[in-house]
Amino acid sequence: MRIYLIEDIADTDIEKARTAFDELELRGGLDGIYYLPLPDELLQQEQETHANECGPYFMALEFLTDRGVNQLRLELLVRAKNKMRCSCVSYATSDQRKHMIEYLDQFLDELEISI
Repeated sequence: MRIYLIEDIADTDIEKARTAFDELELRGGLDGIYYLPLPDELLQQEQETHANECGPYFMALEFLTDRGVNQLRLELLVRAKNKMRCSCVSYATSDQRKHMIEYLDQFLDELEISI
């Protein structure tokens, strides 16, 4: 799996980030997983075509807290909310990847979380 990994986050900062994502109602079906929506203007042609059947599209953000080690893992896979397996589910393009990494970095920066 291709990921963007942020490590060594303070306990108070990881909780601050979790609370902020909870407030945005981005929580996924599993504990510690959040679905970050991919903007429609960044969808690939096939994703646009499949949007009604498979979408909306997102990237998964996982909060890992284990024995004092706090990490955020952004999967660089564009997933479809309504279908697990489809040709429209694919690794992010460079534009999608760049946008989502910058979004996450800016989000943490606005929360004054040092990374």
